[in-house]
Amino acid sequence: MIVGTVKEIKNHEYRVGLTPEAVQELVAHGHQVLVEAGAGLGIGAGDAAYVAAGAELVATPAEVFARAEMVVKVKEPQAVERAMLREGQILYTYLHLAPDPEQTADLVKSGAVCIAYETVTDAHGGLPLLKPMSQVAGRMAIQAGATALEKAHGGRGVLLGGVPGVLPAKVVVIGGGVVGFNAAQMAVGLGADVTILDRSNETLERLSAQFGASAKTLYSSRANLAAAVAEADLVIGAVLIPGAAAPKLVTRAMLSTMQPGAVLVDVAIDQGGCFETSHATTHAEPTYVVDGIVHYAVANMPGAVARTSTYALGNATLPHAVAIANLGWKEALSRDKHLKNGLNIWNGNVTYAAVAEALGYDAVSPEFALA
Repeated sequence: MIVGTVKEIKNHEYRVGLTPEAVQELVAHGHQVLVEAGAGLGIGAGDAAYVAAGAELVATPAEVFARAEMVVKVKEPQAVERAMLREGQILYTYLHLAPDPEQTADLVKSGAVCIAYETVTDAHGGLPLLKPMSQVAGRMAIQAGATALEKAHGGRGVLLGGVPGVLPAKVVVIGGGVVGFNAAQMAVGLGADVTILDRSNETLERLSAQFGASAKTLYSSRANLAAAVAEADLVIGAVLIPGAAAPKLVTRAMLSTMQPGAVLVDVAIDQGGCFETSHATTHAEPTYVVDGIVHYAVANMPGAVARTSTYALGNATLPHAVAIANLGWKEALSRDKHLKNGLNIWNGNVTYAAVAEALGYDAVSPEFALA
């Protein structure tokens, strides 16, 4: 198979779909790999490293899209990239379609086979291709929140860990999954006063056992959530419904109960955000203020630590990329029910039920596509 990767063009996105090591693996399996010149510079991988790994360098993304049978990316294709997709071509990347009707419409129109990292599952019910970036984003959320809390950045001027004689910041983490756990772990490490909310009693028990007295756990009822948000210096939104739009848990009315200069970090922004007042921002302009509350809602947070993120993501995505290249997408998905869950768009149809429901499409089952 001819596999290609291009330089990411989303604002301040420095990750790349294939590392030189991934190229070497694909080439060893007998595949041809096209790499747009300069695609890996953001992670410190020069063109010479790709050539040494066996890739063919091409000058433009248009050539990659024109020749490749499968395009491997990191972020969802931008409008100019979607216009280059063709019928039957495989797109393997993050998509986050539920809150993005324009992207969905373009991918449906393209006739391409679109496999989304974020809905591939594993035998334990997890999301293994989303997990590494959730780990990065959860940890970065605390860094970003700590910076936004500084007075020069519009925040309250509060140090997360406090100092002897001065109380630490109150950090509220909504959601106890991978993002929430990693955010809480970082906040605890910095000495903050941490409370984690979740609706799963099993999750709350697990978190309580993991953190002990270092962090408090709280059932996420409406009343508990409202009370916790009102007292917080920093709120991390870390909720996820796989493939679906995130629920709006923190309403605009709640902002009036918060202390001016408090900070909201919405890690769920790729799925539309879990704060009513969220809208996606970029690394160039990461924050904005609503009703005196600082909002951080960068849609590609892990892109800021591109080298760490790319290698963590590649460790998870490469085995499936090799399987798709070796077997073809139909056979690879037929053999692996978890990879099959990644199929979001096929031949002009939406094949992921949560996306279809969110955007008003009639869903076609993946089984029908494979048949």
